[in-house]
Amino acid sequence: MALFVDSSDPKEIKALFSWGSFSGVTTNPLIISRESPGADLAEVIREVLSASTGDVSVELTTESEEEMMAEAVGYHAWDPQRITVKVPFSEVGLRVLHRLRRREVKTNVTCLMAFNQAYLAALSGATYVSLFSGRIRDMGYDARPVIEATRRTLDREGLAARIIVGSIRHLMDVNEALEAGAHVVTAPPDILRKMVWNPRTLETIAEFNEAWRKRSGPR
Repeated sequence: MALFVDSSDPKEIKALFSWGSFSGVTTNPLIISRESPGADLAEVIREVLSASTGDVSVELTTESEEEMMAEAVGYHAWDPQRITVKVPFSEVGLRVLHRLRRREVKTNVTCLMAFNQAYLAALSGATYVSLFSGRIRDMGYDARPVIEATRRTLDREGLAARIIVGSIRHLMDVNEALEAGAHVVTAPPDILRKMVWNPRTLETIAEFNEAWRKRSGPR
C-alpha cells in the first residue's frame, strides 16, 4: 500500500515528502485553480516534480480524442519516467487510454464512481484506476464495497492496474480505503497531517519527558 499527496502546492509537497512516508502526487484542475490561480501549468508541475518523488498525475482538460492525445503527449514529455496522464473516464477517455497504453505512457483513469467503470479502465490498460470515495458517498453509497470488489477482481484476473482512492474528506476515509484493499490513497495535506495527531500520543510524550526532567533534576 502507498500514500500519495493530493496537492499542487510545491511547498506543501516538499514539507510532506520530508517525512519519508509518501511515494507520489496527484493533481487535478480544481486543485490547481485553487492553489495556483493564473500560474503556468508546466511551471507548476515542474516545481511539483522537483519537490517530490514517484509518479505525478496531471489531468487532461480537453474533450475531443485528438485534443486529449495531443495534450497527453505534451504532458508526458515533461518527464516520461514520472508523469502519469490523468484521463477522465468516458468512451472517448477509454479510446485515449488505449492509445496511450500502446505508447507505454503511464495513465491514471479518474472520476470513477463504480466497480464496472474501474474494471473497464483496467481492461483497457490503465496504470491506476481512481475511485472517488467522497463523491461515491455523496450519491448515497458506501465506497468500501466498491473498493473491495475492484481489488478482488484485479487480483483474480491478474490485471496490472492499481487502485487509487481519492476524494478523501475525513481521516477515517483513509483508514477505510486501505482496509478495503486500495493500493494507494491520495489525500490533501490537511488530512495527512491529521494522521499524525492524537491527543493521547501528545499526553504520553509530555508525561515521559516530564518524568525524565524530574529524574535528571535541574542543571
